[in-house]
Amino acid sequence: MTSSGKKLIYLDNASTTFPKPKEVIEYMTDFYSNYGVSPDRVSSEIATKAAEVVDASRRKLAELFGGSAPERLVFGYNITDSLNLLINSVLEQGDHVICTTLEHNAVLRPLYFLNDHRGVELDIVPFDEYGYIDPEDVKSKIKENTKLVLIIHGSNVVGTIQPIKEVGAICRREGVLFSTDTAQTAGLVPIDMPSMNIDVVCFTGHKSLMGPTGIGGMYIREQLKITPSRSGGTGILSELREQPEEFPYCLEFGTPNLLGIAGLLAAQEWISSQGGISEIHKREMKLANRLHDGLSEIKNVKLYCADLSHDHLPVLAFNVEGMNATDAGNKLDLEYNIANRTGLHCAPLAHKALGTDKSGGTVRLSIGPFNTEEDIDSAIKAVGEIAEAARDSAL
Repeated sequence: MTSSGKKLIYLDNASTTFPKPKEVIEYMTDFYSNYGVSPDRVSSEIATKAAEVVDASRRKLAELFGGSAPERLVFGYNITDSLNLLINSVLEQGDHVICTTLEHNAVLRPLYFLNDHRGVELDIVPFDEYGYIDPEDVKSKIKENTKLVLIIHGSNVVGTIQPIKEVGAICRREGVLFSTDTAQTAGLVPIDMPSMNIDVVCFTGHKSLMGPTGIGGMYIREQLKITPSRSGGTGILSELREQPEEFPYCLEFGTPNLLGIAGLLAAQEWISSQGGISEIHKREMKLANRLHDGLSEIKNVKLYCADLSHDHLPVLAFNVEGMNATDAGNKLDLEYNIANRTGLHCAPLAHKALGTDKSGGTVRLSIGPFNTEEDIDSAIKAVGEIAEAARDSAL
């Protein structure tokens, strides 16, 4: 319930999944009440317990990504943090990098900065009318100085899942480092780094991994060395002038977000209790298809890249003809208590390609594990009424 007393229908899960499972909240509260100290393997009993939870969370997440070396799962504060660390650690003047027009500003802005100020070349691959990139377009951009290909796994704007495995195979053959932004897919879509030829997975905890905000990180493929662009305390080898080369300390700096790491551990247990990520995705896509079918029947509602039969997340972007996206989203929020997201979704190139950048972007509805058929039916009814009012006002 909200302060107005109305039931909140939360369809903004692509931003942050909400609510979090009660089991996760309870575990975090209990853990932090009893073991909320700096983790240490050789200090007090509670510090040792804290370290054990950090290690357990590493193992669970490494396993999720198909990794066999848990120490190569390094924690950061969110995916923007890990992407910045990766980008600034890998790319140097004279290097070339490839991304796509689907990218979030978490990728675009660091790359623009390096392009503008440090002489890093940048090529951006487009997506087609259905919302997918062509791996051959990536291949055609690779050249002698290409250092990194960095591609979003699932679009936060239109929900399309990109052909990561095919791009990864191209990069591996060409000897180019390949990384993917899994903000929308980690915890919802299977990610197996070895079979997908992924070198670095960047992730965040507060979306489909069902953890809290303020925690994320990356997994770095075995045998791959990354020289970090930052340094600081690690709790070990304090006598060294330089950052230790040992994982995870070479890419973790300062006191970790212990509460967030513990929450991620509990969240992975919860996901398993629900049948695993594929089962959760299946349930959410069933609701997404219900939403798609309902919105498709409404006059003057336009959906974007919404073929849910092929590699898609439970995310739908739409506009009501004759209305600015922000106005339509505000009506959903204020009049119907349906949480949604409007605007450019921090992915301006995607909206430019869709032609929605000049009209307020789109309205985005994104489904999570706690949504119901009743939620979806309420959203369809609300959009229908908003669209009808827009038609009437245009007469």
